[in-house]
Amino acid sequence: MKLIIRIIPALLIIALIGCSGKSADHFADGPEGLVNDAMQAFNSGRYITALKHFETLTDRFPFSQYSLMAELKTADCLYHLNRYQEAIAAYQAFEENHPTNEAIPYTMFQVGMSHFNQLDTIDRDPASAVHAIAVFNKLVRSYPQSSYLDEAQSRITAARNFLANHEMYVAQFYIKTNKLKQAEERLQYLLDHYPESSVVSDAESNLALLRQGKKPRGSWKDWLPELGMPDWQTFSSFQQGVASDS
Repeated sequence: MKLIIRIIPALLIIALIGCSGKSADHFADGPEGLVNDAMQAFNSGRYITALKHFETLTDRFPFSQYSLMAELKTADCLYHLNRYQEAIAAYQAFEENHPTNEAIPYTMFQVGMSHFNQLDTIDRDPASAVHAIAVFNKLVRSYPQSSYLDEAQSRITAARNFLANHEMYVAQFYIKTNKLKQAEERLQYLLDHYPESSVVSDAESNLALLRQGKKPRGSWKDWLPELGMPDWQTFSSFQQGVASDS
């Protein structure tokens, strides 16, 4: 028994020395080494690896000159991994922790894009479009000189058109199921709230027929939702210079 008691502490010391040596080797270059590894992984599209490095940097070197960038790039990694809800939380945490930072217009834009990228077909819950519009509108109001202004406004237009198409889809469903009063109300709502949308002409035609006591005719295609949003251009230009913004 005495021999066992003596052996156990010895084994623990060996294990601790081994772990300490491994840790020292891994972080031998300090935060600079982690940043270099993280950015190499990020720029090559290895976002899971980059995320681990940025999180480690934040945890082990919270007061380094790179901690601010690590917070922001952590959110970027989550965004590129399509983990949009986590990305939104990370960007918003950055905004709360650093409200005067020059990267705030960028983080707001990314929050809006995180909502926007979750848009589905027009027969689904349109909440993501509503949230995206709210965030982009806040960006436009708060930072009218921002370099993200034009893109934010184009996303507002696209999201509003999405919502108009959603209203049109619901109205057509009511028409198909002979709930004509409800269809009339939805069409009027569409015209009142989205007068610039691409479906205004169809909405006006259908509403006119309903008010004449006639049921608009449709085709079998009216039952099918759009497959999704258009294939938007990528935003690689917005990812450049993030480190300098932070």
